[in-house]
Amino acid sequence: MNINMDRRTAPVNKKRPYDASRRQDQARRNRDAIIEAAERRFLDDGYARTTIAAIAADSGVSVHTIYKSFGAKPGLILAIRSRALEGQGPVPAEQRSDQLHAGDTDARTIIEGWGALSAEVAPRVAPILLLIRDAAATDPEVLALQEELDADRLRRMTDNARRLRDAGQLRPGISLAQAADVLWTYSAPDLYELLVVRRRWPPKRYGSFVADALTNALL
Repeated sequence: MNINMDRRTAPVNKKRPYDASRRQDQARRNRDAIIEAAERRFLDDGYARTTIAAIAADSGVSVHTIYKSFGAKPGLILAIRSRALEGQGPVPAEQRSDQLHAGDTDARTIIEGWGALSAEVAPRVAPILLLIRDAAATDPEVLALQEELDADRLRRMTDNARRLRDAGQLRPGISLAQAADVLWTYSAPDLYELLVVRRRWPPKRYGSFVADALTNALL
């Protein structure tokens, strides 16, 4: 007689599928915490005095995690800047800027939109860019970072100028390079410092000034 015949078959435990969503969510939370802690430290203590160890302690992660995710301090600055440039709301400001060119939008309407975006984004991004500008005076590594950021901003402003030119919206006699330089100048954090930080203009007035100046210079 087979003694196993009277026994019930034991249920088979199936292995649960791996759920990566929890780990991804934790990674996003860690990344956000690191960026926020880094921004506070940089603005409170300055670039040179801020350490990766202090940022790690503030954000509750390991030093290794920060180096693995961002590299060193320049990588953190780039992450802070990228987040600041997104502005407010679910749609990043750069994407909203691109959308202003959709259809047959009037050039003045486009530039007014740029002014509004400047008022929204500059208070978020200018402080960290001004910090980098000041630190670049004595730190070659930071100087290289500043030059990289300036070159990227010029690239984006050249794209904006090219759209205006290709749509026939620039004033006759203004070249692509000249238009890009105008846009690059009026998007500089130095202008925000002069008018908002030092002269205490509200951001909305600053944005209106930028729009009026660009309209007069380009159209």
